[in-house]
Amino acid sequence: TFQYSFSTTGSLEGANEIATGKLVSLSEQQLVDCAGSYGNQGCNGGLMDDAFKYVESSALCTEESYPYKGTGGSCNAGSCTAGLAKGSVSGYKDVKANSENDLASAVAQQPVSIAIEANLPAFQLYSSGVLTGVCGASLDHGVLAVGYGTMGGTEYWKVKNSWGATWGMSGYVLLEKGKGGAGECGFTSL
Repeated sequence: TFQYSFSTTGSLEGANEIATGKLVSLSEQQLVDCAGSYGNQGCNGGLMDDAFKYVESSALCTEESYPYKGTGGSCNAGSCTAGLAKGSVSGYKDVKANSENDLASAVAQQPVSIAIEANLPAFQLYSSGVLTGVCGASLDHGVLAVGYGTMGGTEYWKVKNSWGATWGMSGYVLLEKGKGGAGECGFTSL
């Protein structure tokens, strides 16, 4: 239920590192605790677009000064160290739905927040290789598209999950690319 915050901070961390040459770990907890007035529901879930709207109007704290707790709480953004100053994020763009070319162009520029269906066994039990099994298309989980490539003749999207390094391939999954369906877990339908 917190994954929208990990997807959002991951995208912002990547964009910031590309712009400044410095990787700053940003606070997922701040998005959980503070972005409620933008439509997010703290530990009950949220949307990356709503989190981006929050960051457009607020500074975003460093992870070190506002660490992740795994539970919702009161907003404490006023007493942290800013990792992104207010005004640093002046907009965001949604990638055109059902356009793998547009998504590939966006991913080639920076990590991209995406939503997938993650509640089926094919995804939850993934351990390695390119996921080609049916993993659904009902979007329920925020992740981060970080690249794409080919393995054994099968094209894939490289996606970072928020379930830690013990899941999948050190926290990543390779989702089948170019089929418009089964292995993509619905994320090109955004």
